Amino acid sequence: MQQDPLFQEYENLKKQIHYHNYRYFVLDAPVISDAEYDRLVLRLKQIEFSHPEWVTPDSPSQRVGGMPLEKFNKVRHPSPILSLANGFTKADVLAWIERIRKLDPRVADADFVLEPKIDGLTVVLNYQNGVFTQGATRGDGEVGEDITANLRTIRSLPLVIPVNPDSPAVPDWLVVRGEAFIFLKDFEELNKRLAQSGEKPYLNPRNTAAGSLRQLDPSLTASRPINIYVYSIVASSAPLPQTQWDLLQTLKSWGFPVAREIKYCRSIEDVLNELDTWLEKRDALPYEADGVVIKVNNLELASSLGYVGKDPRGALAFKFPAREVTTRLLDIGVNVGRTGVLTPYAILEPVEIGGVVVKQATLHNFDFIREKDIRIGDHVMVKRAGDVIPYVIGPIVEMRTGEEKVFTPPEVCPACGQPVSHVEGEVAWYCVNVTCPAQIIRNLEHFVSRGAMDIVGLGIKIVEQLVESGLVHSPADLYFLRKEDLLKLEGFADKKAENILQSIRDSRSRPLSRLINALGIRGVGEVMAEELARHFEDLEHLSNATVEELMEIEGVGPNIAKSIVDWFRRPVNQEFLKKLREAGVWPTEQKPSEIREEQPLAGLTFVVTGTLKEFTRDGIKSYLESLGAKVTDSVSKNTSYLLVGENPGSKLEKARQLGVKLISEEELKQIIRKNK
Repeated sequence: MQQDPLFQEYENLKKQIHYHNYRYFVLDAPVISDAEYDRLVLRLKQIEFSHPEWVTPDSPSQRVGGMPLEKFNKVRHPSPILSLANGFTKADVLAWIERIRKLDPRVADADFVLEPKIDGLTVVLNYQNGVFTQGATRGDGEVGEDITANLRTIRSLPLVIPVNPDSPAVPDWLVVRGEAFIFLKDFEELNKRLAQSGEKPYLNPRNTAAGSLRQLDPSLTASRPINIYVYSIVASSAPLPQTQWDLLQTLKSWGFPVAREIKYCRSIEDVLNELDTWLEKRDALPYEADGVVIKVNNLELASSLGYVGKDPRGALAFKFPAREVTTRLLDIGVNVGRTGVLTPYAILEPVEIGGVVVKQATLHNFDFIREKDIRIGDHVMVKRAGDVIPYVIGPIVEMRTGEEKVFTPPEVCPACGQPVSHVEGEVAWYCVNVTCPAQIIRNLEHFVSRGAMDIVGLGIKIVEQLVESGLVHSPADLYFLRKEDLLKLEGFADKKAENILQSIRDSRSRPLSRLINALGIRGVGEVMAEELARHFEDLEHLSNATVEELMEIEGVGPNIAKSIVDWFRRPVNQEFLKKLREAGVWPTEQKPSEIREEQPLAGLTFVVTGTLKEFTRDGIKSYLESLGAKVTDSVSKNTSYLLVGENPGSKLEKARQLGVKLISEEELKQIIRKNK
């Protein structure tokens, strides 16, 4: 087939069309007419019709979208797709520079690259031997959704690299990160066409692009004018350029679209001067952008600066000032969140902010309303922080008529009528009723989760079914379910019902620490639950504990102690505990003296940071505890070892400051072997 003239023509056609797509959609500089381009595509399709076995994923004909998908599969990224810390003023930029200069003196002489922070959808693109093979959303930074079929429809995304044969060699394996978005002019044209056809126009380009790429039918994505800009290499099988500027030029030479507005700056003084220019030209940009990303140009230096949480220290997002409008506050509502937090929100006279009609906005908390003296009926200033979340800035006092009403926070939960809880010194107010209707789904979801009672098979959909059918009003009701109850629910057959009932029965044997965690007491997670279980024999002893007794336990401060006491003193929660006991869910804990001293890690306290090669986070915790160790979430002077994996967080820096010993997984194995 290699000698077949028709096959050679077909391969040549693919290369030509890819090149002309690049000239047209990326460079905006076509070198052939539309008619000539159409003839090339027509000839390609004629050959593919005769020889469908020749068609490969890199063919230009594969951009139109395939069959609709049933769902998006999950994709694990080769390395974390991190977020960025934000700065809002030049003072924030200087403070950032000062912080990283203290970590590495080379920052004082560093150069920088400025890139637009485009308001779109982050995507991760995989190439094998130069061919686009997979694309995914950012997701949670570790795992995203596979949207390969939809990404193929983006004309500016190269299906094959390099597009230009004169480009540098491309690594066998390459993963790049970019932003999918819609140009403003294309967005206006799209809305114009929708209006002419009597359809509802879209409100903003960002949501339109994101929604289009998450369509299960790729042909719908293909009908939207989505573009893409690429700005970093996530992973590669070959060495990479040493500077961000050279990396962008390399990406561009391979045929990737790169933002034309990128700017090289020799010093931080140049950066500060350029920021003024960016602020002035914000409204002239051809796309929506909510800021400028400032990156240390030297990639080795940027990498050596490390991370703060999930934010790399070598870059900062300088956010543009948010847009503000004035409207009238019609009323103040109160939401009860799934975690029990009572949150006030503003009910507004509808107003448009940056292309979005806003009817509600956050009021942060009740202290904010009091401090700003915000009253029902006020004219208020409303802002969209980062052009996304609308919130009330404050009232325009000069426009008051005297008819405005002072708002009083509710004394009882609007969902269940139980008195609300507030810890002195904290901002939030809570409903701590474990059976509160507004929280029951979330409470149940937590109760059955792996770190709590670990009831296998009870996913969120079944939890919702149980609540909506009226079978479950509190987690304790799970232990009184009957097979005939479950068989009435949609999707339940005999085997499924029996499996779930067996999982519920099995959960009765979970240790006391799991049950304490499952209660959902504010401030009490897995680690704290284990501490409490070590000090109290069962829930009855814990429920009778005083604030003073609880504060004797390491890690328990006055607020957590008060939160625990308050939870157990609530009559509704006492009823819940009584029902658990009736169901036989009342575990007891071994006393400390009963724990075997000969365990290899007995008496040692571990903290874990970063991604481990051989263990998940839950897995290493269980493994260490099985060997007698104590595992905590935060580094302190009492920490014996910090177990360090890839991409460690801020715990590493704190451990170094406190002189805590750092160990790898291999060193951990050596300690265990030595102590056995």
